Amino acid sequence: MSAIRRWSGREIRALRQALRMSVRAFAPYLGVSERAVSKWEAGQAVPGPDMQAALDIALSRAEPDVVSRFDLLVCGKPDESGPTRVPAISTATTVIAGAGPAGGDDELDALELARRVAASDVSDETLNRLERVVDELAMAYAQTPPQQLIVRVRQHLLYVGQLVDGRKTLRQHRRLLVIGGWLSLLAATLHVDFRQPIASRARLDTAARLAIDTDHDEMTAWCVETRAWDLLTDGHFRDAASLAREAQDLAPHGSSAHLQATAQEGRAWARMGEAGEVRRSLNRLSQLIAPLPKPDGPEHHYRYDPNKALAYTATTLSWIGDPAAEGIARDAITELERASDGVRRPRRIASAQLDLSLALLKLGKPDEAGATALLAICSGRIVPSNRWRAAEVVAAVEASGVVEAADLREAYQTYCS
Repeated sequence: MSAIRRWSGREIRALRQALRMSVRAFAPYLGVSERAVSKWEAGQAVPGPDMQAALDIALSRAEPDVVSRFDLLVCGKPDESGPTRVPAISTATTVIAGAGPAGGDDELDALELARRVAASDVSDETLNRLERVVDELAMAYAQTPPQQLIVRVRQHLLYVGQLVDGRKTLRQHRRLLVIGGWLSLLAATLHVDFRQPIASRARLDTAARLAIDTDHDEMTAWCVETRAWDLLTDGHFRDAASLAREAQDLAPHGSSAHLQATAQEGRAWARMGEAGEVRRSLNRLSQLIAPLPKPDGPEHHYRYDPNKALAYTATTLSWIGDPAAEGIARDAITELERASDGVRRPRRIASAQLDLSLALLKLGKPDEAGATALLAICSGRIVPSNRWRAAEVVAAVEASGVVEAADLREAYQTYCS
């Protein structure tokens, strides 16, 4: 693997100025805070590898006049903070290849070729392929480690951003904005998983604006539901329940966003110990999914798979301490491990194992709870947004005094620190 060249603060400032962006506009463009951009440009901090890749791609995909302005701003001025960069897509490829089988450059090159062959700024073929990419990324969410997936999502957001100002019909413009909205929403979800609140809120704000601009009610509802989940993981349970109910009101009846928001409301009530509200939410969810067929691409993050209801019910009942949670959690794990549709969902399996652990603790079985939680934690699939759940189980196992508690604590510190 070739050495990764580092963007200097002056080069980052030059790119921003070449794009004719203020710090305030450039920060959400990259999905970071204004403070981060300012610190980079001042030389007080250095972007991480995935952001180095995003900066390379932003320059390599820029219009010729942008590249010319960038070159003029940095030409002939030695870089005192590190070796001289040669803007090239190969640098970004090296970083991405190190993260996993992303294939991002091949996708973008194919999209660019389709655009040029059509002799227009934004062809229908380009939009068709971008829409397929959005679906592929949403389906990859269930299996791909988030640190790999975020690189691909950022790449395509940068590409969509360049197409926004191109010549196109009103219909094509709306399609492009919808694509940008879904990509921004997926990026926000990944930032929630990473526990990066500033970036997640910036991405959510962008997705919400695009959803409103395109009159896309379901996307609007998904934005509110995602914020509800973020609040729930942060301990703001009543606010999460309120937003989940708001998402249900915004979503088309029976849509995936409507179902997901209903399930989310039930989980929020469970954290507050409101058994009656939990039952009402679960009953509404059951009635909504009863007539639904199995969707195409059930692993798609924004298409509600009726089989999700089993796992969500296990989570909700385990949080409220219902004895039925044990059997439901075991059934959920069995179904997920069987993967009858050919799609493995390791993150969901780990979450279901935490649900079973919590249910076993409520039933006075700390030994088995500790062993089950150990499987979940050692899988390496507990993302930062779910680590609070693992921490609760670890603390409860330790409080029980079983000898397995030491191994469980060591595993938590290794995988979840």
